[in-house]
Amino acid sequence: RRLHTVYQSAELPETHQMLRQTVRDFAEKELMPLAAQLDKEHRFPAEQVKKMGGLGLLAMDVPEKYKGAGLDYLAYSIAVEEISRGCASTGVIVSVNNSLYLGPILKFGSEEQKHQWIAPFTSGEKIGCFALSEPGNGSDAGAASTVARLDGDEWVLNGTKAWITNAWDASATVVFATTDKSLKHKGISAFLVPMPTPGLSLGKKEDKLGIRASSTANLIFEDCRIPKANLLGQPGMGFKIAMQTLDGGRIGIASQALGIAQAALDCAVDYAEKRMAFGSPITKLQAVQFKLADMAVALEGARLLTWRAAMLKDNGKPFTKEAAMAKLAASEAATSIAHQAIQILGGMGYVTEMPAERHYRDARITEIYEGTSEIQRLVIAGQLLKAYR
Repeated sequence: RRLHTVYQSAELPETHQMLRQTVRDFAEKELMPLAAQLDKEHRFPAEQVKKMGGLGLLAMDVPEKYKGAGLDYLAYSIAVEEISRGCASTGVIVSVNNSLYLGPILKFGSEEQKHQWIAPFTSGEKIGCFALSEPGNGSDAGAASTVARLDGDEWVLNGTKAWITNAWDASATVVFATTDKSLKHKGISAFLVPMPTPGLSLGKKEDKLGIRASSTANLIFEDCRIPKANLLGQPGMGFKIAMQTLDGGRIGIASQALGIAQAALDCAVDYAEKRMAFGSPITKLQAVQFKLADMAVALEGARLLTWRAAMLKDNGKPFTKEAAMAKLAASEAATSIAHQAIQILGGMGYVTEMPAERHYRDARITEIYEGTSEIQRLVIAGQLLKAYR
C-alpha cells in the first residue's frame, strides 16, 4: 500500500483520483436514476450491491488473500462518499459491511475466522451487520443486557439488539454480549453469528424517515447456540472491539454524510442556475450566493477532516479524535446543507419530484447512528483534555 499524509499531496494520489471517477460514474449510472424509487419502495438494491462487490467496493481495505480489494481507508472514504452522492441508503449498506462487519474480523479474527467470515462477504452475494445497540441502551454501550453463557462446546445467546442496519439482508452478524456481569463493560465479549440460525429471529423492518432502502430491525436471540470457536478475540474484549470498530465506522459515516451534502449542493446549484426571478437566474442574488458559499465551506472543511482521519488510520497513527471530529463536522454539514438546499429550491424543495427532500431526510440519521453528535463531542473533549494534561 502507498500511504499518504496531507503534507505529501495537495491533491489526491492518482490511484485515488481514478477510483473516485470510477465510483462516481457507477453511482451516476446505476444508483442516481434508481434512488428515489428504492427510497419509496423501501427496496434493498440487491443487484447494485452485487455490481459493487464486483468492483471491490464491499471489502475495500481487506487484503487480496481474503478476496478484498487491498486498498486503504482513504480509498474507502472516497468510495463511500461517491456511492452516497448517488444513493445514501446504498452508502450505508456499503459502510456497514466494510467498517462494522469486516473491520473487527480483520483486526481481531483468527486466520481461520478471516477465511470463513470475510472471504464470502466481499463479492456482494452476502453482506454482514453489527449488533451493539439494544432497546434499553444506545449511547451507553457498556450496559449490554444481551448475555452469552458457555454450555459445553457452545455459546448460548439471549437478548435483543436494536436498530441493526442491514438486518433483513445480512448473512452474518458481529454480536456483543455480556459474558461476566460482575466485570461491567470489561465483561462484554464479541461473537460471530450466521444468519439465519436457530434461536435468532428478526424484528419488524423499521419504517424510517430516511435511508429507507436499507433495512433496520431488531435481532432477537432466544437460546441461540453457536460454536465455541465463534468467539471473536478473547473473552471480555468486546467493548474494546466495539469502540475501535466504531472509530473506523465513523470515517465511513462521515463519508456518507459528505456524499449526501455534495448531492444537496449539486441539486441547489443546478436549480438556482436555471430558476429565473426578477429577470435573471437566482444565482445572481447575493442572498443565494451567500447560502451557496456557506454550504461549500462546510462541505470542504468536513471533507478534509474526513480524509485526514482516514490518512492517520492508514499510517497506523491514533485517529479516535480525528474520526469523531470528521463524523461530527460532516453529519452537521450534511443536515445544514440539505436544509439550505430546500430553502434555495423553495416549494420545489418540498416535493418528491426533486431529490432535495430525500437528501434532507437521509442526512438526519448521520447525526445519530455510530455515535450521536453529543457522543462525538464527549470523545473529542476527552481526547483534547488528555493531550493537555
